[in-house]
Amino acid sequence: MKIIKVEAIPFAIPYAKPLRFASGEVHTADHVLVRVHTDEGLVGTAEAPPRPYTYGETQESIVTVVDKLFTPQILGLTPLERESVHERLDRTVGNPTAKAAIDMALWDIIGQAAGMPVSGLLGGYTDRMRVSHMVGFAPAERMVAEAERIRDTHGVTTFKVKVGRRPYTEDVAACRALREALGDDVELYIDGNRGWTAPESARVLRELADLNLAFAEELCPADDVLGRRWLVERCPVPFIADESATRAGEVTRELLGGSATAISVKTARTGFTASQRVLHECEGLGVEVVMGNQIDGQVGTLCSVAFGAAHRHSARYPGELSNFLDMTDDLLTEPLTIENGTLRVREGAGLGIDIDPDKLARYRQDA
Repeated sequence: MKIIKVEAIPFAIPYAKPLRFASGEVHTADHVLVRVHTDEGLVGTAEAPPRPYTYGETQESIVTVVDKLFTPQILGLTPLERESVHERLDRTVGNPTAKAAIDMALWDIIGQAAGMPVSGLLGGYTDRMRVSHMVGFAPAERMVAEAERIRDTHGVTTFKVKVGRRPYTEDVAACRALREALGDDVELYIDGNRGWTAPESARVLRELADLNLAFAEELCPADDVLGRRWLVERCPVPFIADESATRAGEVTRELLGGSATAISVKTARTGFTASQRVLHECEGLGVEVVMGNQIDGQVGTLCSVAFGAAHRHSARYPGELSNFLDMTDDLLTEPLTIENGTLRVREGAGLGIDIDPDKLARYRQDA
């Protein structure tokens, strides 16, 4: 079974409301649907979400690099030759979500060919994950209203609160309002997207010390090397490296350098193959991981839950699996549903991705 064609299809679906955070904001899911075709008729599918303010990729750059650079290098290989595929893709630096989408599409083909779910091939630990929901910048009362709606509608009891605004007191007030409204049974953690300095971050952590936060993520830039180490030494909860640790080598650097004590794994940027390397590295070092969210659509979310549920270490904490709820529509024939605060892995061979052709025709940007 050989790879004979790779499609990179740009599509755009508006968000019901913008998601705002310290490093940017999104109004539309300008993503790319990646499909890898084989000569036996099997097609693997995944989603690449460009984040120019984090990785430098745009929708146009993903389509171009897949069409012009990656596809010619992997045609004729088999889906099982993933190491050869990655060797050829890695000749081009960067472009993490484009590479990740190709990797996950190959795993989708392998699962279909084997007649097994990808989550089972990866590890098969459980069939579902608890869900964490990201709450973006807004006035405190609107952030509380969103969290209450998600809790009451979907049973979600873990919330990742976007912080990093100036003055920082606005975020302190929002976190306090969320804790007061939601109560002590709800788990809260904060993500600064590198918005503050190390001293500002330390002040925030002191002022929120009584809220029983679960984690703190990327409160200040990792490039502020000494300031970041100083902050992490004083952080009372695990400090998550996310955009500063996008591959195994960076994970090693951040952990051993004292710039992080936990890691966010995102299949949207490391696929399944490299995500396993990061996960196993963290497990071997005794470091906690969370399944992060690239503001994925439902296709990307299916990939995240398939990986997260496959491994004991990644299923320990709720995964960030719900931001597709902020989109006005999606591409799946059968939409995802979050029930009792959990999201299930799709049954059947491969990843269980079934694209609605009418929706794809409506939202694609290259027609």
